[in-house]
Amino acid sequence: QVQLVESGGGSVQAGGSLRLSCTASGLTFSSYGMGWFRQAPGKERGFVAFIKWSGDTTYYADSVKGRFTISRDNAKNTVYLEMNSLKPEDTAVYYCAANPSGAYYATPGRYTGWGQGTQVTVSS
Repeated sequence: QVQLVESGGGSVQAGGSLRLSCTASGLTFSSYGMGWFRQAPGKERGFVAFIKWSGDTTYYADSVKGRFTISRDNAKNTVYLEMNSLKPEDTAVYYCAANPSGAYYATPGRYTGWGQGTQVTVSS
């Protein structure tokens, strides 16, 4: 059973930074693509970033491109999301999820093993 645990959320002022972590178990982590998604109150869960199993290919939502960086450490079964120049509109619960196909998808339905999420709040 795939289990993902996110951590690292918190409250910051606009322009600040946070680093989220997501540790996986119950899967061969190095074979999975990994994604970060976020969901703000009253909105649908949306794609943030994806990283290929090898770590050499990444994709980002236009809204975070240039500010967020996704990375992974396969030896630690962990994927990270470095978030810089945070804006109030980045406020949301952030989730990581695993993509067994390994291919890039921005659709949440293509992912499995959703964690409980970690809250990120950015104040102006």
